[in-house]
Amino acid sequence: MKKNTNKNDIRYRKKARIRKKVFGTPERPRLVVFRSNKHISAQLIDDVNNRVLAHAISCSKENKEKLISKSKAEMSEEIGKQIANLAKQQKIETVVFDRNGYIYHGRVKALAEASRKAGLKF
Repeated sequence: MKKNTNKNDIRYRKKARIRKKVFGTPERPRLVVFRSNKHISAQLIDDVNNRVLAHAISCSKENKEKLISKSKAEMSEEIGKQIANLAKQQKIETVVFDRNGYIYHGRVKALAEASRKAGLKF
């Protein structure tokens, strides 16, 4: 009998598998990516203390005006640069990348590569 699954159920199973292995510390936090149909966000999370150290999102007030005429991939690159700059301000150089169950392709890949170019190591 075939199980009735949708894309989110599959993503949540992948996410659980990834989270077993990926763990963020204060020195090396977890860089989590979330994407919706219109927007993308990134967070630096310290799993030891259960804190969000920094976040960048494409639908914030500052970014809305700046990113309105850009494509989704360009938005992702800009958010990647912003999260890398926020990490540098907090003296964080290395992170653990958590793709959150998404395939490493398209917008997720654009965000990761932009943050690498801006100076983050993972």
